Amino acid sequence: MYLTRSIAAVAGLTLAAIISSGSAHAASTQYPLTIENCGAKVTFDKAPSRAIGLGQNSAEIMLMLGLKDRMAATAFWPSKVMPQLAEDNAKVKLLTVEFPTFEALLAENPDFVAAMLPTLIGPSSKVAKREDFEKVGVPSYISPSTCVSPDAAKDKYGYGNRSALWDMSSLFQEIDELSKIFDVQDRGQALIADLKKREADLRASISPGEKKLSYVFWFSSPSPTADAYLGGKNSPSGYIADILGGKNAIASEADWPTVGWESIIAANPDVIVVASLDRNRWELDKPEAKIKFLKTDPAVSQITAVKNGAIVVMDGQAMNPTIRTIYGAQQIAEQLKTLGLQK
Repeated sequence: MYLTRSIAAVAGLTLAAIISSGSAHAASTQYPLTIENCGAKVTFDKAPSRAIGLGQNSAEIMLMLGLKDRMAATAFWPSKVMPQLAEDNAKVKLLTVEFPTFEALLAENPDFVAAMLPTLIGPSSKVAKREDFEKVGVPSYISPSTCVSPDAAKDKYGYGNRSALWDMSSLFQEIDELSKIFDVQDRGQALIADLKKREADLRASISPGEKKLSYVFWFSSPSPTADAYLGGKNSPSGYIADILGGKNAIASEADWPTVGWESIIAANPDVIVVASLDRNRWELDKPEAKIKFLKTDPAVSQITAVKNGAIVVMDGQAMNPTIRTIYGAQQIAEQLKTLGLQK
């Protein structure tokens, strides 16, 4: 598949390169280590040895840090693992690609749980609340990228709103803190350096004076007649549009607004980015199904992007605030050049 080749191509820093990097020699972690995380203080008496990656981003960061031997299990995978991590990931127990139960997590006797979304550990979590793990003495960690607003507790999906554009600083914080928790700081700094270079190179590749393209990022929909889940203005999708010298056509500050097609038609984007997902929860998780709808619906097919064939495919997980977001931006940039929309 195109996406598999593309992810493998753009995510060129190998796990071995990260692990062997000696460019940064950070001080070893001094335990006990206390970290302020999403409004809570979490203390570690030693490096975890039976960690659970609860959510794809958390699991992939740990795998990129070479921690497979210290991972008891993973769960919640909207997409398949990044190709360069597949061999290591196969050695870690997979509980489920969907939401696991709290009991299933505890059955693995974890000594640390890292979650990528508030729906996995949060006030309205479908799995468990943070205090549930505290009661059984298991430290927990939530991705700083998703600690966005107190409103998240009121949002039934737990994502909340963003008043400012997401950038990779919170991702760098996550990598840095996880590397300190596991005492692999050199690996963390090597990964951060690689991501910073990717961003700098991509921004530098945009020629001054190029048209400021407007984008819609379509994650999925339950059906063609239902509202679409789109990347919000200040979400990682907005960051991708910005890094490519453009703008998000969606004005909502919600991370994942549901938007009717009448409003999307009115926004009339120059480019539509459709997500590719492996979960198969809905038919429109598939990019082919999205593209067919865009081209055959009488009204939607009149959007400028559709009429001009400016539809590109991106790994859906890159629309979340994750390790994959910059790779997703690189995917889009490659396709825009093929379409002649960027030099």
